[in-house]
Amino acid sequence: MSASNASAQTVTGRTALGWLGIVRLGLVQSAIGAIVMLATSLLNRVMVVEYALPAALPAGLVAWHYAVQLSRPAWGHGSDGGRRRTPLIVLGMATLASGTMLAVGALNLLAVRAPWGVPAAVVAFTMIGAGVGAAGTSLLALLATRVTPDRRAAAASITWIMMVAGIVVTAGVAGAWIDPFSLPRLAMVAGSVAGAAFLTAMLAVWGIEGAPAAVAAQALTRTTDGQSAPHQPFGIALRAMWADDEVRRFTLFVFLSMLAYSMQELILEPFAGLLFGFTPGQSTQLSGVQHGGVLAGMIVVGLGGGAFAGRGATGLRRWVVGGCIGSALALVGLAFAARIGLGWPLALNVALLGFANGVFAVATIGEMMALASVDGGRVGMRMGVWGAGQAIAFALGGLTGAVGIDAGRALIGSTPETFMIVFGAEALLFLVAASLALRGAAQTVRTLTLAGAQQ
Repeated sequence: MSASNASAQTVTGRTALGWLGIVRLGLVQSAIGAIVMLATSLLNRVMVVEYALPAALPAGLVAWHYAVQLSRPAWGHGSDGGRRRTPLIVLGMATLASGTMLAVGALNLLAVRAPWGVPAAVVAFTMIGAGVGAAGTSLLALLATRVTPDRRAAAASITWIMMVAGIVVTAGVAGAWIDPFSLPRLAMVAGSVAGAAFLTAMLAVWGIEGAPAAVAAQALTRTTDGQSAPHQPFGIALRAMWADDEVRRFTLFVFLSMLAYSMQELILEPFAGLLFGFTPGQSTQLSGVQHGGVLAGMIVVGLGGGAFAGRGATGLRRWVVGGCIGSALALVGLAFAARIGLGWPLALNVALLGFANGVFAVATIGEMMALASVDGGRVGMRMGVWGAGQAIAFALGGLTGAVGIDAGRALIGSTPETFMIVFGAEALLFLVAASLALRGAAQTVRTLTLAGAQQ
């Protein structure tokens, strides 16, 4: 067998995942997306609309579930020290599903304004955040360690497309079943979705890692020099990992790029309504155009990313930089749209924004896999640190965009100029992120080349 064929069959000394294995792990991502959609979207609407609770309550709970995901590095470190990563995926999915059902139970208390309603909801969303952190981090670490470099772009694309599919299917099914609304019907729908998602995830990971390794492997991990070393305590391992300039730079890149990515989430539809006169239905269709562009970008990276595996800055770095620059240009276009108003090709502009976002998002996930796999002993911890950075960015992004619009309209008194400033700030964040990616490209090439020579 040639060296290239051998590398296609093994990753870090273990059998590489084939396409079927990648799709199976994509089903886990679908299950995570399906359950999270119930908690962060459906329950949000029910609290505000059906029970007239303050909108700040579900918004705060969603923000809290992101804050809990700061635990991702700890979950990743735990998965690094075990013989297998699937037990933490199972634990995370069980915690996620149970937390969602507890959130439905807390809604019963909130509906009657019971004093234990808010504490129960906080506990539920704590479980939801912890479940996403445990299952999601361990899943990405498993992908990073078991997918060959030439398949990482496709693997990232497949898993994220399947997550979006899980959200879309769940939204459609839940929407069809939940009317006419009642709390018992909500509990039935949530229980069915959570149960089906949990069962799907369990079947997907069943036997995917094979038989457990020898007992001695539980306490030993492999470092980049190819030598076995004891599994370090969390604090020591975190400090050692954070001493790497590339890790710090990439963490900052993830935070800034994902902050820019999420800032427009809550303001795009109001923008279309306020400045272009879109009806609610038309603005919803515009959101659909954006998500269609995101899916197209993901597919393009999945199909084309592997062609550049091993070239340049890990191959995917070009897609990362291109996606960031493309997103910045599309946001500049929206800033011009705010100035020009009617007559601007808004739908095309939004579609291009979605496409560039999809390219950058999937390429970034593939880049995470590549950089995490450099240090075989801390794959989970690296994915956890970057996942925590992403969670913080998502928690702040939507709030920052919305508050920026409100503050700008109050201070400036001009809605078009306010949107110009906010979209311009997002574009600037993407450009700063692109510069960070370019600065780290040369170091990444040297690191991955050295790691490849030693494996």
